[in-house]
Amino acid sequence: MVAVSSRLTFCYVSGAGTDTSERGRIMWARVRGATENALLRLPFNAAFMLRPGFIEPLEGVKSRTPAYRAAYAVFAPILPLRRRPAPRYVTTTVAVGRAMIALAIHGDSKPILDPEDINRLAVSAG
Repeated sequence: MVAVSSRLTFCYVSGAGTDTSERGRIMWARVRGATENALLRLPFNAAFMLRPGFIEPLEGVKSRTPAYRAAYAVFAPILPLRRRPAPRYVTTTVAVGRAMIALAIHGDSKPILDPEDINRLAVSAG
């Protein structure tokens, strides 16, 4: 993609707990960290790593993972309540999408964004 146009903005949805040191004990965190590091080294116009924690599915979004679907079904009535006291850990599928659009259009001063940043960008995107 960079070879075609270095003017691109790249948004990568990684995850909370990502290990950019690439030395931690948890393999998935190391792999995500290595991926983030590699993307940030590429000569894109801008690259942003979104690290959502818990993502509340909205507007008909359904996980392909059966255990997640079951958990969402059980906890659906209380999910909106969880977002208010824990904005540092919880975001929504809509907020992630809006934040990615805002990043593509306006960028941000932070290359690595946590759920609080994602929610802030989503509000600014409307």
